[in-house]
Amino acid sequence: METKAERRFNLVEENWIPVAGEGLVSLKRVFSDNGLKALGGNPVEKIALLKLLLAIAQAAHTPEDDEAWANLGFKGMAEKAVAYLENNKDCFWLYGDKPFLQIPAIKKAKLQNFCAVLPDIATGNTTVLMNSQIEKNMSDAEKALMLVFLSGFSLGGKKTDNSVVLSQGYMGKTNEKGKLSAAKSGTSIGYLGYLHSFISGHSIIETIWLNLVTMEQTKLMPQFEKGVGIPPWEKMPEGENCKIAQELKRSLMGRLVSLCRFVLINENGIHYSEGIAHPSHKDGGYDLSMAVDFSKQPKVLWANPEKRPWREITALLSFFDTQGNNRFDCPQLRLNLPRIKQALPEFNIWSGGLRVSSNAGEQYVAGNDDYLESEINLKSDHLGKIWFSTLKTEMDLLENMAKTLYGATMGYYKQQKADGKNQAAKATNLFWQLSERKFQTLLDACGDETGKKIGSVRHMFIDYAYKAYNTFCQKDTARQMDAWAANQPGLWKFIRTRGDE
Repeated sequence: METKAERRFNLVEENWIPVAGEGLVSLKRVFSDNGLKALGGNPVEKIALLKLLLAIAQAAHTPEDDEAWANLGFKGMAEKAVAYLENNKDCFWLYGDKPFLQIPAIKKAKLQNFCAVLPDIATGNTTVLMNSQIEKNMSDAEKALMLVFLSGFSLGGKKTDNSVVLSQGYMGKTNEKGKLSAAKSGTSIGYLGYLHSFISGHSIIETIWLNLVTMEQTKLMPQFEKGVGIPPWEKMPEGENCKIAQELKRSLMGRLVSLCRFVLINENGIHYSEGIAHPSHKDGGYDLSMAVDFSKQPKVLWANPEKRPWREITALLSFFDTQGNNRFDCPQLRLNLPRIKQALPEFNIWSGGLRVSSNAGEQYVAGNDDYLESEINLKSDHLGKIWFSTLKTEMDLLENMAKTLYGATMGYYKQQKADGKNQAAKATNLFWQLSERKFQTLLDACGDETGKKIGSVRHMFIDYAYKAYNTFCQKDTARQMDAWAANQPGLWKFIRTRGDE
């Protein structure tokens, strides 16, 4: 008989979810306090948590269509979610005979340190650069967050103990030679780190409601032939390829809570092995928050620290341009933006992810890899083909300004018999950093029907490009002055470029 001490830390009641400006809160409070504005943590933790919260909301009540979604409202959704959590509280114990998102049978796998499975903790002979990378003891709240993270964002490699196979005859943990293989990258992170995008509201509750999927929408997605599906905490799989695992691969729930790792935690560490192997975007499987292009060879938008997410806005919203060549599709935005235009005067689009590297079957975070995120505000009455066409023109101009700046900086150093690649890259990067500050102004100007605001906005960006050029191309000596004058970027030509010509 299980004792009370063994069954402890319930995620419904205990505080474990990081919230910006608030600290840690419980699942119940997330759905009952509309004053909570935004999730905390790093960008990938935010994505993993939002996916879990969406899974809970979908399990509590999935509206039939957009009309039912609108009638439900964020308040109705939150009420149903709180009632669901109360009725299913026994599914959310961190410890016990049925621990949350854990597989007791995987206890046969090797026990290792918690920090060994996290991307931003230095283990083994990895160089420690910051205090945050040092291994430490984890609280129950941190372990709960780790479980949600590992479900879809675990890194590929050899840290999994793939010698333990729960589905009889399953060969997914061995290579072609019959030897144990390195674990595949997490469903929601992929080879380089997928970029994820969601619609963001004024509160966490509103954000969940805005991203909720309807029954009608799941029928439009071939990968969800099992529909919404059953949340795994209600019915956990018994193995990597059991009937439940197969159903999760073909349902919305399987993309929200992927269970790509089978884990079991205790006081001393974590038992860790590869779990359900979901199809990748190359095989037609992807999260709704990912942007994928299936027009030719399947390709996806990756998280890229050198290209901030706001610069991908035309790809993310390319469904507005039915005649264009860009065929990226982010269903989370495409399916939900039309109904949101009717529900809210304005909203935000949040994008983020983690860039990762791979070598010899091991996935890790190093070098220029990093977390990234950005958020932009959109006005509902601006959205449409005309606004998008103007935005695309302006974004193309920014890219051309950056290329012109790069070429001018290279020319400056070449004239002085010096290698200017690093300086040109730095100048371009400074231009994009400065431009990001005024990107919201550009978005608003694209909604100006008179077109008068665009000219002044272009002036700002041109000034930024010249500032970047002057920063990295000095004119202190006569030789520098000659090179500076001869290679100045001809940026004012962009003022004469009109999107409506």
